Amino acid sequence: MLKEKMLNALNEQINAEQYSALLYLSMSAWFNDKGLPGFANWMYVQYQEELTHANKIFNYVNDRSGKAVIKAIAQVDTEFEGIIAVVEKTLAHEQHVTGLINNLVDIATEERDHATQSFLQWFVDEQVEEEANVEEMLDTLKLINGQGNGIFMLDRELRQRKFVDETQGAE
Repeated sequence: MLKEKMLNALNEQINAEQYSALLYLSMSAWFNDKGLPGFANWMYVQYQEELTHANKIFNYVNDRSGKAVIKAIAQVDTEFEGIIAVVEKTLAHEQHVTGLINNLVDIATEERDHATQSFLQWFVDEQVEEEANVEEMLDTLKLINGQGNGIFMLDRELRQRKFVDETQGAE
């Protein structure tokens, strides 16, 4: 059974993951509107990943006899200043989520909740990958100054990304 502090923090993280999903869905829509289907696809896959993260925590809370509490999600941005700005916002958001995950690990450690510490390790590792992927895209965008034929080539590359539910079997 989860202690109250840990349960509350996990419920907040469910909400944060759902917010992330909607933020990335909004970014996908923005890219689609700008005629960049590859970037739109990349963000749509991010949206799908964040939903699976929320569901993974939701199921964990239920498995530990806790009550998952679903809250209203704050309005996400729908307009952005440009391609590089969107990716910079994505990186900043992923860094924020990393901080949230680290805070959960700190609470689990403080509460001596070894099961939750073990569960959260997957998220710690996932955040390293998330930040690295966004940093790589941002570096590429900066190299091509966010414009020209480089955008066309990067957009074509990003169309290839496919959603894989990495939470399956990752208990």
